[in-house]
Amino acid sequence: MQATLEQAQKLGLREEEFEKIKEILGRTPNFTEAAMYSVMWSEHCSYKNSITWLKTLPRDGAKLLVKAGEENAGLVDIGDGWGCVFKIESHNHPSAIEPFQGAATGVGGIHRDIFTMGARPIASLNSLRFGKVDNPKTRWLVKGVVKGIGHYGNCFGVPTVAGEAYFESCYQTNPLVNAMSVGVVRVGQTVSATSHGAGNPVYIVGASTGKDGIGGASFASADISENSAEQLPAVQVGDPFEEKKLLEACLEMIPTGALIGMQDMGAAGITCSTSEMSAKGEHGMIIHLDKVPTRQDNMKPWEMLLSESQERMLIVVKKGREAEVQQIFDKWDIHCVQIGEVTTDANLKYYMNGELVADVPAESLVLGGGAPIYTREYHEPGYLKEIAKFDPSSIAVPADLKGVAYELIQLPNIASKHWIYDQYDSMVGTGNTHTNAPSDAPVVRVHGSEKGLAVTTDCNSRYVYADPYKGAMIAVCEAARNIVCSGAQPVAITNCLNFGNPYNPEVYYQFVHAIKGMGDACRKLDTPVTGGNVSFYNQSEDGPVYPTPTIGMVGVMDSLSQKMTLGFQHAGDSIYLLGVNTDDINCSEYLHHICGVTHSPAPRFDLDEEYAIQQTVARIISGKIIKSAHDISEGGLFACLLESAMVNGLGFTITTGDSVRKDATLFGEGQSRVVVTVNPDLSPMFEAELKGTPFTKIGHVNASKEICIDTESWGYIEDWKKAYDDSLEKMLSA
Repeated sequence: MQATLEQAQKLGLREEEFEKIKEILGRTPNFTEAAMYSVMWSEHCSYKNSITWLKTLPRDGAKLLVKAGEENAGLVDIGDGWGCVFKIESHNHPSAIEPFQGAATGVGGIHRDIFTMGARPIASLNSLRFGKVDNPKTRWLVKGVVKGIGHYGNCFGVPTVAGEAYFESCYQTNPLVNAMSVGVVRVGQTVSATSHGAGNPVYIVGASTGKDGIGGASFASADISENSAEQLPAVQVGDPFEEKKLLEACLEMIPTGALIGMQDMGAAGITCSTSEMSAKGEHGMIIHLDKVPTRQDNMKPWEMLLSESQERMLIVVKKGREAEVQQIFDKWDIHCVQIGEVTTDANLKYYMNGELVADVPAESLVLGGGAPIYTREYHEPGYLKEIAKFDPSSIAVPADLKGVAYELIQLPNIASKHWIYDQYDSMVGTGNTHTNAPSDAPVVRVHGSEKGLAVTTDCNSRYVYADPYKGAMIAVCEAARNIVCSGAQPVAITNCLNFGNPYNPEVYYQFVHAIKGMGDACRKLDTPVTGGNVSFYNQSEDGPVYPTPTIGMVGVMDSLSQKMTLGFQHAGDSIYLLGVNTDDINCSEYLHHICGVTHSPAPRFDLDEEYAIQQTVARIISGKIIKSAHDISEGGLFACLLESAMVNGLGFTITTGDSVRKDATLFGEGQSRVVVTVNPDLSPMFEAELKGTPFTKIGHVNASKEICIDTESWGYIEDWKKAYDDSLEKMLSA
């Protein structure tokens, strides 16, 4: 039966898109075909409103082995015959409705993107955004999301080594849950998501197909509303133990040479995997849906094609090698069922009990094929005029700086997140090394080599809101600064671009300018973009979330001996500030949450200055001249010093000077600054090695465990640490 325009629109297709489908097919699609196009042409799958700008990002680099868009994830050369596969993606809408499963399946899905390329995941990261902590719904969401991430990662056996969590009112209805996976593989042993060779059998392997997750890609391509809970079937249900078996079976199968290609079933399930593999291989497929293992009886063809049930892969096997593949999956007690075969023509033909239920050109469904491409109108948001009016002189320097600092370090965005990360197993599976000596970016081993990988996720979305271009540059540069301060060399990034509705011209302005800023920063730092995810429609009746282009970055160290800690090491070591202090309190946690100023410009930032600072820090770490390095970010200099002091329970004595207002010195978040400690005997060598980099010797590490600022005692580290450690947990337990 032919689909109607009304049905197509309810599926999320626009009228002009429905007409284009009719042109492609030369006829009106039936309902099953229209449903397939609705998910494949959704924003989540097609990037129809973003691809034009995504193509402007730098995607070439000497270490890139797979460029953005070529496979499920990016692949970079890390030396010694090893490659690193990594990617970040969102699971925002599902997590807003069902936080445990939404977050858990986000973790499972991103790991599948890694091992579908033949790599073994060795580290997991996340980036989370929630509303105000004092809201009961926020506390429910946080507990569900954290439990979901911990459950899946801990059971699957991949350590969660890093992340970030922010709390702002704009995320109240629409939280953000971004998950990143990092894996390693021997160069030349990767797998492609392709299909070719007429007559080669097509298998579905892994879990059975159910009705969970149907239309999930379309669900992710619409604003969140009060009625979104009615779409709960669009949230998938995960089984980490099934995925663990699937991982091991797939990695055992690859060396046999029996595999043509493999693709995980993420968004749009069977539709997506069959179309993307066929389009890439320039072949078609015949698929028999009645052969698909199902969890529920009497599933309709369109339900099977759109289901996003987890822990499933589509594989194409060399004809004649079926038995050895079957034997491997039987060993792991996993479904391995032939559901079709590769054909010579370019169409996908889906049958149900012998009846042809859908017949579409594979190329027409996929990104870069028939999917539409739009460039939306945009104009400068009106709120930027209010931001430009901010006058820092209107904020008086507080008399009680100690009281402000004590309040500052207990803010949800600054206070310890141990309540969150204590629920994650950071040591399972790989024996990663980061927990013994904390660093700005955690470092994980590459077993079988001397190498380490430094990994991080970063984005201060308030900066991006204040200045989308500059804020996105800062996000890239902070990620790189964390990598550098850990002793590694930044190599490449993946991104998760979380924005509101692209049909809103002000939101699209944020998106366009964030892409421009990201691109300029990546070009300067030589960290090309390997791929990622665009998540639009993070918007509710209350308006859009802050623009949040989360950066996932990987850096390489040739030897784990290069690792640098953020913790103060020895009493008596000199404390230096690299970079320039200015009267800048813009967009800081201090200004926003303590002074109550919601609109102010992004903090001071200069890309050339940032690049120079990173080069200097890399050089002095390589020369083993310093004892610790920690970049200044949220909370400013004081938060940075406190975090470094708490690691080993040492105190610090500093002098702030008179050239800059005290609150800006202690709490301002001007960029491109790093605190390092140096053995006093090496200070002359250290200062000579800076070669023109601005620096200030601000004090020393003390053994008394006391904080002394401008000769005034601010008390002892243990008391500050207790307030820092307990604050968020108390809020979440209220």
